[in-house]
Amino acid sequence: MGLIWLVLAGIVVWALVRLGRQTEGPRRGQWRVAATLIAAALLGGGALALSRGAWITGVGLCGAALWLTLASRIRSVPPRAEGLSDAEARSILGVSADATAQDITAAWRRLMARAHPDQGGTEGLAAKLNAAKDRLLKK
Repeated sequence: MGLIWLVLAGIVVWALVRLGRQTEGPRRGQWRVAATLIAAALLGGGALALSRGAWITGVGLCGAALWLTLASRIRSVPPRAEGLSDAEARSILGVSADATAQDITAAWRRLMARAHPDQGGTEGLAAKLNAAKDRLLKK
């Protein structure tokens, strides 16, 4: 019976990890809270198993709790303007090579209206748009 619970806990942890790594969207905060709560439950179960002499199960649960805690804290690094070439920045914003600063700003505003995290976009896409605008306006 204990092996069944261990397998079920492993499936829940796997599903949470897959859910948390799908996107950097606005629901990322709920993923971190849920992962922290499940990690606390796993750690408690591991401590209980260790106190009863089930060393393999206890160490496994404690290890899973530690891994889940660390995995839920990993954040992606936003792209930097220096990493983009001019051609990549122009293709992201959809402007031509001879675009003026006003054209670049207008394209950025148009795209950011849809890509901003408050409007249902993602943080990663908004960061790419900002990096592309910064790259083209620094020229």
